[in-house]
Amino acid sequence: MPSNNPENRFYMKKYYLFLLLSATLTTATMAAEAEAEAIEEPSAFMDSSLNPEAPEFELQDGDTDLTPVTITVNGTQVRVTNASGKSLEIYNLAGVRVASFKIDSDDTTVSLNLPRGCYILKVDKVVRKAAIK
Repeated sequence: MPSNNPENRFYMKKYYLFLLLSATLTTATMAAEAEAEAIEEPSAFMDSSLNPEAPEFELQDGDTDLTPVTITVNGTQVRVTNASGKSLEIYNLAGVRVASFKIDSDDTTVSLNLPRGCYILKVDKVVRKAAIK
């Protein structure tokens, strides 16, 4: 019977782990995208000239830069832009933080020295998934 073969069991376990990780990453990505959509832009009715009862918003300290943070992964290199003064945090799929880097400039490249696998990268409120091969 093929399922009793240790090699087949190994590959089946690996396949099920892959499916589980894919589902986890998909769920995390969908949640992050839903959160981003919910806070993208206020509707036209929020403009006080169109609606005098609309609340007025003011920028708080630290909110003056409206340029979005970007995270780009290429192999083991991670490029972070528009995140000066923030931290890049890297989590494994179990949610354990495995690395953290201080971002010193608006365009920083970090070399990751991590084992192969899937990771979650986070800078401020921006979250990306990455696979280190």
